[in-house]
Amino acid sequence: MASIFVTGATGYLGAVACEKLIAAGYDVTGLARSPEAAAKLVDAGVRPVHGALGDAALLAAAARSADAVLHAAADWGPGFAASDRAAVEAMLDALTGSAKPFVYTSGTWVMGGTGGRLAGEMFPLNGPPLVAWRPAVERLVLDSAEKKVRGVVLRPAMVFGRGGGTAGKIARGELPVVGDGSNHWSFVNVDDLGDLYVLATERGRSGCVYLAADGPPVKTADLAAALGAAPPVPLEQARERFGPVAECWALDQKIGSTRAFRELGWRPTRPTVLQEGKRCGLRSTAPH
Repeated sequence: MASIFVTGATGYLGAVACEKLIAAGYDVTGLARSPEAAAKLVDAGVRPVHGALGDAALLAAAARSADAVLHAAADWGPGFAASDRAAVEAMLDALTGSAKPFVYTSGTWVMGGTGGRLAGEMFPLNGPPLVAWRPAVERLVLDSAEKKVRGVVLRPAMVFGRGGGTAGKIARGELPVVGDGSNHWSFVNVDDLGDLYVLATERGRSGCVYLAADGPPVKTADLAAALGAAPPVPLEQARERFGPVAECWALDQKIGSTRAFRELGWRPTRPTVLQEGKRCGLRSTAPH
């Protein structure tokens, strides 16, 4: 049985990825930085690796002992850019010469606004300041063929499903829609994304970016109405309340996942974000 080391294994994306990998027959180990996280992994059938994302030696050892690495950890604190790069460098160095897969989780925010166009993998990158560092880390992964590592980058759009993600927070009144409501977001269901993680690990082509988005882009005003959220708030007001992430929420993005469909056979089957909101009755959970 092939083994896969997952960072962010207790997070929103990583936990579902672990579930899908186990269902596909893999032996999964996951990074756990607390006893509570370790217990959660054990309950999910994942063998915990006790440590933190900043422990380069630990990450290297875990990567070296696995048949593949899926990096899904994200800590959006002030040191995230440096810690993410250091973690990627440590694990790629450990995999040098192995030809093993290394799947890196980025996001479509690095693409910036798409100007009303449906953007694919070749769209130029122009992300807001919060994620301006990330393309350089993507490049480390994409160029890792030089180290004889099969580096693959996944860029999910807005992730939703199982009551989580940005849509879930908007429906619960925890986050606002930002801007005048005319901008668009693209989405991917977390279960469909989990399926794509498995496909990217198994078949992802070295040096390739795969976008993860499904269904038509949704105007944020329509999203707010469907989820029963409060009306959109101006960008300046959102900046004061939430900081630089508000710039990301204000992006107008239309994303298409052409390469994942064509090369990996990815076929999302879950409801769209608007269907999910209606099915789960999210409208009734938000304050008015």
